[in-house]
Amino acid sequence: MIDTDTVTSDEMEQAPGTSTEATAVLTPLTREQTDRAQTRQLSTRHRRPALIAFVTDAASERAFSDGLADVLPDGVDVRRGGIRAAIAAMRKSTTPGVLIVDISGDDHPLTALAELADVVEPDVCVLVIGDVDSVDFYREVTHNLGAQDYLPKPMTSDKVARHFGGIVAGRAPASEGVQGGGLLIVTGVSGGVGATTLAVNLAGHFGISLNRHTVILDPDLHLGDASLMLNVKAGTGLRMALETPDRIDALLAERAAQPAAERLHVLAGDEPLNSRLTHSKGASATLISALRRRYNLIIADVPFRITPYEEMLELPHQRVLVMLPTLGSIRATLRHLAVATKAEHAKRPVVVLNRMGTPGSLTRAEVEEALGFKVDVVIPDQPRQVAAAATMGELAMIAKGGFRNGILDLARHVSFIGLHDAASAASAVKGASGEGRGWNPFRRRS
Repeated sequence: MIDTDTVTSDEMEQAPGTSTEATAVLTPLTREQTDRAQTRQLSTRHRRPALIAFVTDAASERAFSDGLADVLPDGVDVRRGGIRAAIAAMRKSTTPGVLIVDISGDDHPLTALAELADVVEPDVCVLVIGDVDSVDFYREVTHNLGAQDYLPKPMTSDKVARHFGGIVAGRAPASEGVQGGGLLIVTGVSGGVGATTLAVNLAGHFGISLNRHTVILDPDLHLGDASLMLNVKAGTGLRMALETPDRIDALLAERAAQPAAERLHVLAGDEPLNSRLTHSKGASATLISALRRRYNLIIADVPFRITPYEEMLELPHQRVLVMLPTLGSIRATLRHLAVATKAEHAKRPVVVLNRMGTPGSLTRAEVEEALGFKVDVVIPDQPRQVAAAATMGELAMIAKGGFRNGILDLARHVSFIGLHDAASAASAVKGASGEGRGWNPFRRRS
């Protein structure tokens, strides 16, 4: 079972007549109360370092220590090591406000930077140094990958102060648009197909196994099961966010999400069945925008309903449709696909055939013949394993077997496209060309 010791005091039940801090997460606040709440959150959340630099040589180490001494009088945290050392460190530690990485000598620097983006928070300001002096490479790093700046070696203290000093001091202009994390929506073509189970286990794979900052979003405030499957108590923050989006920002959105593990959070609700909910127009977009500033990946378990989820269904970078090997599920899948691909140039959602091998169900060949295409992922029916895990608040994919293999296959299908280094004699850049993502791995600040 996931360790409940990681649950914050916000989640602990209070005595009758008292209120929890989570209950008031997104209630209308005065400006003074909001400022105090944000200050308290900043002081307890990360204790985030201002800057960490990873460099591969002594000259660069001296240049950063001396060049940034004026803007960081308490000392500059410069560590010996390149991009791979930075990736290893960021898998286990808090992301600093500014991260400087040295890609010198790496055979695949762009791929390494994309890997780094998977383990740091999306709002980190990444500064890159290296041994490639090329305009093409500079554009690849700053435009396609979204790093704040790139400087070729050699490093001097004056060069560091002129180019990086203002950024480290916080004088760089903020970005108007949000790059940040990606949104993946998982939808069951009908009720009971296992969409929530797949969404939760997929989120667990990315957040726990791959150390990516991940949040599972369950907008079904009445009957959602995501928090239950992860043994996390749902709060009222999600309802407040959807009803009063003008009150939400990245800090408060994160405060409403409850931790299931160090890099896996759950944002869900548990409202009485007789409560009437009012979803404000634009609330979903505001919420997702705030979450993207904090998490590498948002996995939303969104049922298909015209209200109140139609706005959220229009926002994802990728969609997953979950179906069963039955005639009714085939019919529902085709109807979903007709809506999902209606927009011009829309990408077909990833189709998952869940619970394959259920007694009396159709074969894979029969399902694919009826659909007119091959399904992307097939997950076998393992009812005992999945049911036992859900009862215990554990991830079913922890155990080896067909279910775990299916989740890993799904993860490969939805992993967002990164840059792949390829030698380019024309540009004389090691790994300069490649295919970019649909958004920058790092959120650019200018």
